[in-house]
Order: sequence, then C-alpha cells, then structure tokens
Amino acid sequence: MDKKIKVLFFIYYLGSGGAGRTFLNILNNIDRDRFEVILVTCNRHGNYEKHLKDDVKFIKLKSKRLRNSIFPLSKVIRLERPDIVFSTIPNYNVIAILSKILSFTKTKIIVREAALLGGDRKTNIKLRIYGLFYRFATYIVSLSNGVKDNLVERYRLNKRKIRVIYNPIDLAYIESRLSESIPKKFEHLFSDDKKIIISAGRLVKEKDHETLLKAFSIVTEKLNARLIILGEGPLLDQLMDIRDKLKLADVHFLGFQTNPYIFVESSDVFALTSKREGFGNVITEALAVNTPVVSTFSYPGVVEILFNGKYEYLIEVGDENAFAEALIEILSLSPEALNVLIKKGAERVKDFEVKKIVKEYENIFSEVVS
Repeated sequence: MDKKIKVLFFIYYLGSGGAGRTFLNILNNIDRDRFEVILVTCNRHGNYEKHLKDDVKFIKLKSKRLRNSIFPLSKVIRLERPDIVFSTIPNYNVIAILSKILSFTKTKIIVREAALLGGDRKTNIKLRIYGLFYRFATYIVSLSNGVKDNLVERYRLNKRKIRVIYNPIDLAYIESRLSESIPKKFEHLFSDDKKIIISAGRLVKEKDHETLLKAFSIVTEKLNARLIILGEGPLLDQLMDIRDKLKLADVHFLGFQTNPYIFVESSDVFALTSKREGFGNVITEALAVNTPVVSTFSYPGVVEILFNGKYEYLIEVGDENAFAEALIEILSLSPEALNVLIKKGAERVKDFEVKKIVKEYENIFSEVVS
C-alpha cells in the first residue's frame, strides 16, 4: 500500500465562520485510506470542535495570539513532517508560510483565499504584500472565479497557480441535524401563521443588515411577517437601534446558533443583503433545506452560485424597495410555483456536495506531492 499523504491544516480556531465549516467538512470527509490529517489551531475554543471526527489528530498551540504562533507552528511542522501545510484566510496564510520556511523542511504549502478584498489604496498595498508571501505557495485555492480574478489583479499572482474550488456542503450532515427541535425559548416565533423571513451572518457592515431592516419595514405594510436574524457581531446595538427607530416590533436577533438549519428550514424565505461575498455558504445551506432565497448581487460568490438569478431572486445591493418587492413576491407564490423554485435550488446545491468538493481537494493534494 502506498504511503499516505500527510496534510496539516492550520487555522486560528475551528470557529463559527465559513472557513471553519469548510475545514470541518474537508477534515471529516477526506479519504482516510489515502490521507492522514492533522488540525493545528491556536489555543482558542471553536464551536465546531465537537463535530470533528475522533480520528483527526488535533494539536492546539500554547499561544492564543496569532502573531505568537509562528515558532510553535514551525516546531510542529518539524516534528510532524507533513507533506503539505494547508491554511486559509490571509493573516493565517502568512503565518503558515513563515512557519513552513522556518521549519527548514520540504513541506509544500497550499493556501486558500476566500474573500474578495481590496478597494482603497492602503488595502491594495497590503494585498500585494500578501501576494509576495503567496508566491512561496505551490498552489492558491480560490473559492470562486471572482476571487481568482481578484487574486490576479490585486495580489499580482500568476493565474496558473490558482485553482478554483467551491466551498463544500455536507448534505447528509445537514439532513441529520434537521431531526433536532428548535430550542423551546424560540418555539413561539415559529408557532403562528406569520410569514417568516430569516437571515444569518456576522453582524458587520459588509452584510448590510440595515438594508434588510428597511426592506422588512416595507414588507410589513403588505404582509403579516416576522424577521429573524441569526449571528453575532459588533453592529448588534446599532442594528437594534435601527429596528426600534423603524418601529419593527417583530424583528428578533437570536445570536449564534449551533444548529441554524432547523431555523432556516422552518422559515418561508432566506434573505441575504450582503454587499459582497467570496462564496456564500448560507445560500447553499438554505437551498439544501428547501428554503427559497432572495439575495443581493453579492459579487462574486452568490452570483456564481445562483447564476445571475437562474435559480433564485437576485437584487441590486442596497435597494431596499426592490428587495422588499422580491420578498413579497416569493412569499405570495402559489404552492406549485414555490415547489418549482425549491426543486431548482435543490438541484443546484448538488454541485457543491461535500464528497464532490473534497475529491477536488484530494486531487490537488495528490498533485502537489507527486
């Protein structure tokens, strides 16, 4: 039997974001007959750790700070001698690259870039510095074609070193979580005849929840509806103030939920008002639980997922009136029309099924070693 390829995955912590979910899906589903996997994080607790399979070797560095993890990670690389170090998110990628260099090993580096970054002069200069570090990588994995174009333009990278691999979605895992019940303290939000609009994501400027609140205000003039927002972030107090100023009594911020799928499945429509998305995990997850989607043209990820509206509704960024109209339209569809929309979404999400996507990662790992 051929020797297994050893891959060391590095991330700050196995947290609640899209990067954490992607790592979890790859680690849990990669072929154990061909690969040996190690997860290394800083000394922080992540919400997804409890879902990690028992046969994954999990190492936590002593340092809680990312900048202090270079030498400890370098030591782990020297001791474990992985064939590949794989990391994600720019700051983590730089740490991984520096640690690999200081390990003085022949380990190869693959970094994953998930975000569409850039715009102002200061940020663009920073991205070119990232690009200089990324040149030490054998490959850069981009999670969409739009992110790839950004890597070429702003990071000044050779497009031949970039591979596009979409984020995986574990349909079997999501299906297993749907058997759980919504926590009792939230049951009343789903027990009446109101139409439920739900959104999920970090409460940050890029997600533009303000537009969602304004759109919902318009929806309530025509429909008996409720808005539920899942997620945490620095803008919670500001968004609650906007809610109160708009006199929206039926908007509920439920914070981070370990099982968002049961909330989304129990809702009538999923709403995303992001200004931009590298991919858009929440969109594929909504489609996976048969909840129709209204989203902004969140370039590039959501546009690629939904093919410019071929599968669901896409609205211009920041247009609360058009967004409200789309929500009202989808909430007013006949059961037959709604079923057609749901079936189209369910068919599309199969393109991102975890085994298909993990196979693409397995191929790139094998190619790097060979």
